[in-house]
Amino acid sequence: MRKIVLLSAFFFLTPLVIILSAFFLSFISSQRYSFHPGVGKSPKVAYAAIPKAGQTININIESEDSRVTAVKEFLFLYKSVLTPFAETVVKTADKYNIDYRLIPAIAMQESSLCNNLPDKYEDTHNCWGFGIYGKKVTSFSSFEEAIDAVSKTIGLKYKEAGLITPEEIMTKYTPSSPNGSWAIGVADTMEKISISL
Repeated sequence: MRKIVLLSAFFFLTPLVIILSAFFLSFISSQRYSFHPGVGKSPKVAYAAIPKAGQTININIESEDSRVTAVKEFLFLYKSVLTPFAETVVKTADKYNIDYRLIPAIAMQESSLCNNLPDKYEDTHNCWGFGIYGKKVTSFSSFEEAIDAVSKTIGLKYKEAGLITPEEIMTKYTPSSPNGSWAIGVADTMEKISISL
């Protein structure tokens, strides 16, 4: 008897649940807005921040050469007085068609980026050991002048002689460097500058 009651209840309740579900589903889908229990209709909102059709938005993006950033970060890392001249270094390297990393790398090898200049060379603006041999000392009136002179000499005279890599440049720039340590130091510094890109 119990089985008959359960079977009857099943056949009676199942169609009732299906019909009520279908009716409820049709009620929800016929509504203009989705049904969210406990939430009323959403208010109309005026989006004033959205531009009207036909309006244009002008954005001015200034970019900096990533090479300038790499040189500037490298010089800043070593607290060099050359840090403000990073852009000058890159522009001058482009002007004379040399690797932009070469001038800071030579300065690092010769004077730790002007941080280890002997007292007698302090006012020379010569961080590159350029034109210093024996009692001869080449002085410059500014770092810009020094950067230009060193870059010009390497870009014109050295390249003309086929001296391009640090190893080749060393043969004329500092030929007495033992075991090529100058070229190794310059190449290592150039690599460090390019890693920061």
